Amino acid sequence: MSTHSVEDIKRASAGLRGSLLESLADPLTGSLREDDQTLIKYHGSYQQDDRDVREARRVAKLEPAYSFMIRTRTPGGVVTPAQWLKLDEIATTYAERGLRITTRQAFQFHGVIKTELKATMKAINAALVDTLAACGDVNRNIAVSANPRQSAAHAAVYAHAAEVSAHLLPNTRAYYEIWLDEEQVAGSPEVGEPIYGETYLPRKFKIGFAIPPYNDVDVFAQDLGFIAVIEHGPAGDAQIAGYNVVVGGGMGATHGDAETYPRLGNVIGFIPVDALKVVATAVVTTQRDWGNREMRKRARLKYTIDDRGLDAFKAEVEKRAEIVFEPARPWTFEHNNDRFGWIEGEDGRWHLTLALPAGRIVDGDGVRHLSGLREIARILDAADEGVEFRMTANQNLVIAGVPVSRKQAIDALVAVYALDAHRNASPLRRDAIACVALPTCGLAMAEAERYLPALTASVDELLRKHGLGDAAINLRISGCPNGCSRPYLGEIALVGKAPGRYNLMLGADHRGQRLNTLHRENIDEAAILAELDVLFARYAGERRGDEGFGDFLVRSAVVSHTHPSHYEVTP
Repeated sequence: MSTHSVEDIKRASAGLRGSLLESLADPLTGSLREDDQTLIKYHGSYQQDDRDVREARRVAKLEPAYSFMIRTRTPGGVVTPAQWLKLDEIATTYAERGLRITTRQAFQFHGVIKTELKATMKAINAALVDTLAACGDVNRNIAVSANPRQSAAHAAVYAHAAEVSAHLLPNTRAYYEIWLDEEQVAGSPEVGEPIYGETYLPRKFKIGFAIPPYNDVDVFAQDLGFIAVIEHGPAGDAQIAGYNVVVGGGMGATHGDAETYPRLGNVIGFIPVDALKVVATAVVTTQRDWGNREMRKRARLKYTIDDRGLDAFKAEVEKRAEIVFEPARPWTFEHNNDRFGWIEGEDGRWHLTLALPAGRIVDGDGVRHLSGLREIARILDAADEGVEFRMTANQNLVIAGVPVSRKQAIDALVAVYALDAHRNASPLRRDAIACVALPTCGLAMAEAERYLPALTASVDELLRKHGLGDAAINLRISGCPNGCSRPYLGEIALVGKAPGRYNLMLGADHRGQRLNTLHRENIDEAAILAELDVLFARYAGERRGDEGFGDFLVRSAVVSHTHPSHYEVTP
């Protein structure tokens, strides 16, 4: 076991190199050295083991079944059909359980063994995708609204996000030396980190770009958020005038520790487009210098802002960026879900959003989703018509920019491969989100992704019982309190406490502007369903018009908030 702190490991890493090459070459174990398990995160990978077989292997005196999760850096979740085909091939060659879309619009590959780790990384890079900074104490994959209708606005915002992503990459050649066999530059192993410094950030950092009226990226859950302000020219063309800036969101917490909590970000003002990179740099470097490096549980930007004060933080960012924020421009969000089925964009092209439960794309257990999307990608790649595959922050997939001439062929494949859950599933099942949890996540306390189908089936049955089968209710489940599935923004959320037991969280809104709160602690499925049965009965009888379930729970005082400043954002 390493005796070094994370800060020590970063400082001594020689630009994120550590002894990774030596660890990878060690044939006696499927594991990396302890310090290298920290450093590999910055290269986009986590070491894991199969917890389903951990005890049996211990009894047999075998080391755990080690493998690696690899996460891509794909700003805005955009890939071409050609890249999709290459990533599909990588998943079928090296990984287990197919492809998986994350809530940060990245791909995750699971179950890659150490001896194939380098080959997998090389193959990902050959697809013109990389994994650098997909994990670790740096800015991670930037999320961008998948908004298919406002085509020009999406293209502009995506381009801005890609620029910010490239600007905030770690300034190290270690990634290319270790995974792509490039030679180390002579002299000092590192040319310096002008943004991150030698110890990078105190904790991970997340950025999201939202395009109103949709908040599909949950912009208030980001460390740094940008809300696009769209203006229309004389010809009706959309232009990005600038962005409202949001700081201090974050979902992670620790059970039983009041010093940790989810928090929604604060809107601190408006900036023009040309200030994006300098403001992003100023926010990141302020967090670098002000963040808590003594206590990792209190090291996210949300705690820095609460400890130092929002006004002081804003003033420091203005000083570093050499700007003064303008007053925030008006903004309105309608919801934080995806819009499913075919939607025509303003450019006359069509966009098909498919619902993919928990973002998992596999062949098996009666489904052939991996094969179906492979066939769709093949016909679109052959046509070479500028079509994109866009992963959404809600773990779904948009086939974007489709010419009308291709719709019929895609619809036929969607039907053949049963990719039409967006047509057949209930709103609750279609919109539900779950993290990976067991068996691979080392932090998981309870099931999430594997439990989601059974949970949604049971909740759907209760909704139908009360005449609410068509109710659009956001349900999210997390195997632990760290918040990868953004559970604290679910109208109903289960947060894992122990095997088969969860905290029941209730009362978020449908726009990502209000957190839920703890309703019942450490209860099993029977208690969860019994509680929801009573609440659905009340909702069916007492709701006002099209009032959302979370709004009803707050209005009727079923839930209340103890920290209002953290729990709700209003324009």
